[in-house]
Amino acid sequence: MSTAAQRLRLKLSLAQPALRQSAERLWCSPHIREVYPVYLVTVHGITRSAAPLLEAAAERARALAPDDEVAATLAPYLARHALEEKGHDKWVIEDIEALGGDPAEPLRRMPSARVANLVGAQYYWLRHHHPLCLLGHMAVVEGYPPQPGFAERLRILTGYPADAFRTIARHERIDVGHSEQLFEMIDRLALNPAQETMLGVSALHTIHAIIDALDEIHATVLARLPVGVE
Repeated sequence: MSTAAQRLRLKLSLAQPALRQSAERLWCSPHIREVYPVYLVTVHGITRSAAPLLEAAAERARALAPDDEVAATLAPYLARHALEEKGHDKWVIEDIEALGGDPAEPLRRMPSARVANLVGAQYYWLRHHHPLCLLGHMAVVEGYPPQPGFAERLRILTGYPADAFRTIARHERIDVGHSEQLFEMIDRLALNPAQETMLGVSALHTIHAIIDALDEIHATVLARLPVGVE
């Protein structure tokens, strides 16, 4: 008999090919050196939301906890994970500096509507529906960590210094453990069918929103190339 985590993984596997195709177009681009700085600025807009989202979800779960067993079980996990995610946005800033870029750019530039859609849906759902929804989002952003050696591959392809890939290199290691903990937590929760649907809707939204964000990076890079270069 399958578990809630296994059923969520199955749903994700059905959408994964589309996400993989979009990511491969980006990372196999002949303009990978131009792609990477744009990617970092975009990723900062997503990464800086991780700890605040978890804190907001933990607060909401604590408020629901007296009458909600799922929320009561979820609250400590969310609070603990929020502490683990603090400062990861600074890693991205350090990578931008290592490229010779402006570390203030991600804070000065308004994140795109596609990034706001990716993150903002989670704020809406955790406040106006249930903080459990955030676990569907996390199943995507932490459930598929970078493959070991991906940061080194990008270093070779771009020619940028190794210090510019520390965020990806760190996530090659830490997201494996985070993913295992997440799916273990999902199976600890006494979820009903409606709650499993919450996870699936949130996760699939996140996949589609990430695809949109990756496609936006690709389009931004193409728009910056000299006329006639593709």
